[in-house]
Amino acid sequence: MLDLCCGDGELLHYLHKEKQASGYGLEIGPENITECIAKGVNVIEKDIEEGLASIKDNTFDTVIMTQAIQIMMRPDEIIDEMLRIGKECIVTFPNFGHWRARGYLAFRGQMPVSKFLPYTWYNTPNTHFCTFKDFERLCVERNIYIMDRTVVDNEHQHRWWIHLWPNMLGEIAIYRITK
Repeated sequence: MLDLCCGDGELLHYLHKEKQASGYGLEIGPENITECIAKGVNVIEKDIEEGLASIKDNTFDTVIMTQAIQIMMRPDEIIDEMLRIGKECIVTFPNFGHWRARGYLAFRGQMPVSKFLPYTWYNTPNTHFCTFKDFERLCVERNIYIMDRTVVDNEHQHRWWIHLWPNMLGEIAIYRITK
């Protein structure tokens, strides 16, 4: 397993401890790398935006990127690389089409700031705002097969009503994809 933009390594640490999964994390932040090492997580310092060319095709069973695709300069190219080096991929991201974000923009005339989207427009790491429909359109254009999709709220809870109108009511998407 490979976790891109693994942060402090919490996911890999959990998966190793609870599911006996093994893997590596790629991370660029020095503080996060230190946290990974402290947790016993195998971490490699690498800026994934500079490319993953040094990793051979189909090296990993699973490549994961959680809550980071929206901060990439070229999310489409990152997804292509994920699918090249992994047999399947898991991508999660915030839904910028959620009703709160839409309402904030429509009624306040400003980019939304909330617990869910805590940054102002000028200091946000989010450079590519994406909805579930946008991501699914990208998958169609790139011939990417969506194996599974889960839509949750910002507490990662499955609510029955989210599935009635996921692009409007879902806050976080979890996609499992392959070529």
